[in-house]
Amino acid sequence: MNKARINNPAMLFPEAMQHLQALSKVSEQSGVPAKTLALVHLRASQINGCSVCVDLHTRFPQYKEESIERMLAVSAWRDAPYFSDAERAALALTEAVTRLSDREDPVPDAVWNEAADIYDEKELGGLLLAIASVNVWNRLNVATRQVAGAWFKSAEGQAHLEKVSAAR
Repeated sequence: MNKARINNPAMLFPEAMQHLQALSKVSEQSGVPAKTLALVHLRASQINGCSVCVDLHTRFPQYKEESIERMLAVSAWRDAPYFSDAERAALALTEAVTRLSDREDPVPDAVWNEAADIYDEKELGGLLLAIASVNVWNRLNVATRQVAGAWFKSAEGQAHLEKVSAAR
């Protein structure tokens, strides 16, 4: 698989890209630490098999401060000692919201209550927007078979990454 089926639809429609970026920006202003949001993005992308997002998110500035142990352990966060209670609650919520069709009670009260004990309403809203946003990107990339690294290597991708890095 070396070639995408089509360009990412968000790239085909600049207004879609603007809206998706705006949605992501809102979640960044919720009070949830950037490092936690980065873990959320990475975990949802792992679940959805989005190699583009797994590759791309590890290039963002908040990952430059991360240890290799934490990055590699995100997929096994329950058994790894590297995550705080707040990060664990965010990761559990991410898994539940990303896997809505996997169970009768998609977001169990136990998962929700754990997150609600740590995050206030605005932060919970920000987490949900972040989870929804990354899931949209995952679905666009996976459906169109975007190639990991290809977008990053393009001039447009480099410009976007520089813009995102400067804004953080």
